[in-house]
Amino acid sequence: MFSVVRGYNILIVVIAQYLTSIYILAHDKPLKQVVFDLNLLMLVLASSATIAGGYIINNFYDSEKDLINKPIKSRLDRLVSQNTKLSFYFVLNFLAAIMASYVSFRAVIFFSVYIFCIWFYSHKLKKLPFLGNLTSAVLTIAPFFAIFMYYKNFETVIFVHAIFLFLMISMRELTKDLENIKGDLALDYKTIPVVYGAKVSKMMLTVLIILALIPAYFLLFTFEVGYMYLFFYLSLVMLFLFLVLLWKSKTKTHYLILHNILKFIIVLGVFSIVLINVDVVLNRI
Repeated sequence: MFSVVRGYNILIVVIAQYLTSIYILAHDKPLKQVVFDLNLLMLVLASSATIAGGYIINNFYDSEKDLINKPIKSRLDRLVSQNTKLSFYFVLNFLAAIMASYVSFRAVIFFSVYIFCIWFYSHKLKKLPFLGNLTSAVLTIAPFFAIFMYYKNFETVIFVHAIFLFLMISMRELTKDLENIKGDLALDYKTIPVVYGAKVSKMMLTVLIILALIPAYFLLFTFEVGYMYLFFYLSLVMLFLFLVLLWKSKTKTHYLILHNILKFIIVLGVFSIVLINVDVVLNRI
């Protein structure tokens, strides 16, 4: 079940939500007030339950495709019956609504819409080019939107960070489509690589990398990001490496390497948030 809900991904999201709250969204509040905020905890737990439920329903609809694209993981996931997965899915969504209700009625509405959108994406939108990729990227950053609305911090730098993250996730989703093209073809998923081919997909990834340079430039030279500038310089180097390897890639293994490069950038970005102010813990205890 840990494999089905991708517990490691959820753990990263939890860490990211807390670090984002401490260092970006509520940087002017005392550390204890943020860390021990029960409302924030409920939002984070509701997000985790919703994401876990999303992975379950996604696994349910993609079970046949995963047999082709991820045979080893698929065999592991099948140790849990479909009935058990669905039961756990409804329990997680119910718990998410309960935890959100502790914060506010608006939080309940947000997570109810979020749960529905995840289901609709897994059931319909995932099989559509462009719309599927866009929806997936939006759904991935939605948990941070919940925290953003809670703190109501509308500083420009937050939106620039969000744009950079959105572009990284969009690249990751398109690279995943290239990696999984065999299963998508077999089950008639109309992804960008299936409909338009690998060359067009690579051109789109190149454009996304160029677009990512814009928020990276502003974060490096316009906004104050502390020592996090080291992450952005490193990410630019890795994106250049990604671009070089991209146009030489032809096999599933090649695209898996590219996928892992983007995952590494995203995860490294999460932990690099602490570099915005390395003294924040000492100063705000």
